[in-house]
Amino acid sequence: MTIERIGLAARYCDAAIFNGIVFLAGHVPEKTEGASLTEQTEEVLALLEDTLAQAGSSKERILSVQIFLTDIAKIGEMNAVWDKWVAKGHAPARATVEAKLASPGYGIEITAVAAKR
Repeated sequence: MTIERIGLAARYCDAAIFNGIVFLAGHVPEKTEGASLTEQTEEVLALLEDTLAQAGSSKERILSVQIFLTDIAKIGEMNAVWDKWVAKGHAPARATVEAKLASPGYGIEITAVAAKR
């Protein structure tokens, strides 16, 4: 079976697709690094949605998601954005943890697994 890669770079790809399953890399804020967690969450979810579309999937097809926050005390701020974004009736399995991220300006990183259409 063929493995398809979206956004292939030297070190990683934005998504890898195998057997109808889309594995998304961790997505971090590109334009809102250092901004509020609300702004960063909005951007990261938009980036995820774009990558899913490129991979032939959508947010309604997300099976599981892992959310990494630099400050778990701000989970309510992230959830406010998440709750508006997640497709009603299609909430995926989810884990949210506190973690030190690759850049001090990142407040959030999200990775997911989704089914293709």
